[in-house]
Amino acid sequence: MIRWKAVLACAGAGVLLAGALPGTALASGTATDCCGGGASWATGNKSALGTSTTTTSPVWFTVANGVTSEVFYPRADVANMQDMQFVVTDGSTFVDLERDATNHVVTMPDEKALQYTVTNTAKSGKYRITTNYVTDPSRATLVTNTRFQSLDGGTYRLYLLANPSMAGGGANDNAWWDGSGLLASGTETLFGGTATTVVSALRVSTGFTAHDNGYTGAASDCLVDLRADKNLNNQFDNISGTGNVVQCGQIPVGADTTFTVALGYGGTAAAATSAASGSLSSGFTSVASSYRSGWNSYIGSLKPAPNSVSGDTQRRRAYYVAAMALKTAEDKQHPGASVAGLATPWGDFTNGDHLNDGYHRVWGRDLYQQATGLLAAGDPAQAKRMAQFLWNSQWIGSPTAGDGTTYPAGSFPRYSPVSGVAGASAQQLGCCEQLDQDADAILLAWLTGLTDASTYTKIKTTANHIVATGPDTTERWEEQYGKSPSSVAAEIAGLIAAGAIARTNGDTASATSWESTADSWRTSLAGWTVTTSGYWGGHTYYERLDRSGNPNDTGTICFDEGCFYERDVTDFGFLDLVRLGIRPAGDATIANSVAPTAAAYDGNAPMQVTLPNGDVYFHRYPHDNYGESTANCSGWPANGSQRFGRLWPVLSGERGQYELANGRSAAVYLKSMADSANDGYFVPEQVWDRGDVGCFGLGRPTGSAGPLMWAEGQYLRLAQSMDAGHNLDTPSIVKARYGT
Repeated sequence: MIRWKAVLACAGAGVLLAGALPGTALASGTATDCCGGGASWATGNKSALGTSTTTTSPVWFTVANGVTSEVFYPRADVANMQDMQFVVTDGSTFVDLERDATNHVVTMPDEKALQYTVTNTAKSGKYRITTNYVTDPSRATLVTNTRFQSLDGGTYRLYLLANPSMAGGGANDNAWWDGSGLLASGTETLFGGTATTVVSALRVSTGFTAHDNGYTGAASDCLVDLRADKNLNNQFDNISGTGNVVQCGQIPVGADTTFTVALGYGGTAAAATSAASGSLSSGFTSVASSYRSGWNSYIGSLKPAPNSVSGDTQRRRAYYVAAMALKTAEDKQHPGASVAGLATPWGDFTNGDHLNDGYHRVWGRDLYQQATGLLAAGDPAQAKRMAQFLWNSQWIGSPTAGDGTTYPAGSFPRYSPVSGVAGASAQQLGCCEQLDQDADAILLAWLTGLTDASTYTKIKTTANHIVATGPDTTERWEEQYGKSPSSVAAEIAGLIAAGAIARTNGDTASATSWESTADSWRTSLAGWTVTTSGYWGGHTYYERLDRSGNPNDTGTICFDEGCFYERDVTDFGFLDLVRLGIRPAGDATIANSVAPTAAAYDGNAPMQVTLPNGDVYFHRYPHDNYGESTANCSGWPANGSQRFGRLWPVLSGERGQYELANGRSAAVYLKSMADSANDGYFVPEQVWDRGDVGCFGLGRPTGSAGPLMWAEGQYLRLAQSMDAGHNLDTPSIVKARYGT
């Protein structure tokens, strides 16, 4: 679990040093109780996040459970903070940790800017802490403005408590006091096998009146020290060796005090200090105004919010935030490299000692889903940068080692760092090729007009590779191998798009060959994956996946809880046959395949769940185990018993696009996606599916990833498609060929 829970167990370890009086400053010194407990990350459900729209400020912030969580620098895949929050004490009767002792309210001062205000009110009613978050558009600094109020007339001491995890991990960090602020550093072997050092500098406009550097969970840890007798007795300037460090500084407060905190980053102490000091000198008002102006300009450059969302506050704000989240996901050193999320799903159950990529990496599939959302919203420039990243930085031109596999020429990795495949380790490229990602890259090239001769040379290699190795592949949920309707749909559409690009480049022979293969696979798909003897309803429907190509045999598919007939396991992948223009919206077999998903299966919850307010959500497939434990609410990495995948709002969007293609209303699915959003208006990966087990609120985000950038792209796409009256991401070249 997260570090502060470990600290609670050590709370009795604090000692009053000889000669020290409660509340008095001690002589400087060095903490020698190296090296601290293990690190982790914070929950994946981020209620606020942001960065400036400028490339001069490579810093991203996140907020979870009312306090600062991961802060990224210098890239969108390198986290440097587990959490940062306040500690409040009266010096005699209580010590409160902000995250646990307060009720949190998240608001947006401007719905067209990723600027968030978090108001934390003590459950005891004693005080309130209100913090406004921005980053400095001119510097590598997170800048927060905080108002501390005593609500009951009491006198309180306030400490800023920072828990660094520098350069992607918390195990080997250093920490020290430089005379006016708190500095931390860490060196990790990052992408390309390069040892990278990141330094942070923490400054406050009031100055710190006391400070401490220590080891997490040890006696030198300021929270352990404060919990022992309600006073900060340790005031260490340094630590004796690298480890999992924690820092705190006392901020002078009265009945109503406002101050600014600057957390600057750099490759050296001088650079980090300069960033923090410069931001403080500029002042919060100036920095925040520039930050907000940048976001206002970006939103102003897009299409207006569509009628499907403009008249409803929740749907409209979710729309603006979706667009801004997708811009935030783009790395500033590597244009077009957009991460799947600025979170580690169930990060509080994930070891954070060393670099863990979480969702801070680039999946080609997610990139395509994000890009089509941006195209719909009116940002073709970022969408084209995404396509260029795929073909210039992620495309594999010669056999390349992955995690337990070798990626052949023409393929794309499961995922990559934001820097692409160059210099990435096998582990950083993942375990398995997925042909839908190869095909998605071709589709995105066609959609963005990336059809030049140089790119076409690569596309030709990839299209030939798909023909040679498909249609069987690891499917989109990255767990099973075989013939998947979703994957084959992408392959067919990708080959048709490749044919169009080939003709643009004068290569009609290749175009004809690829189109012939696509036609053949389209004709064969039903025979490969439509069972007529399945468990559900009328027994005839698309399976999730089939290995043998005989959907009526007794082949099985296995999950954590056992093995089941392939013919009895469905998902929603077949809907891509309509979205991509391969089958008509009114296709009877597709309609038959929709119906079984609302029924219960062998005691499991049905794939479709309708909430009391009418919102409609879906599980990915029966027997999904990628989610929390119902038994004890532990996150997926903890591998607890009764672990099930929960409801995915992105699937509501996919169903909405299917309904729209059929000329029916998609409004309930758009509303469902918007209603799933958390307090920061981010659409999450999963929402809770049970009213009888109170891990989370029914229909509310779980500890997975929020926002999931794939879902944000889906939301934009559905909202704009509803106004257009048709699905904007259906490739016209595919639709024309198959007359759908």
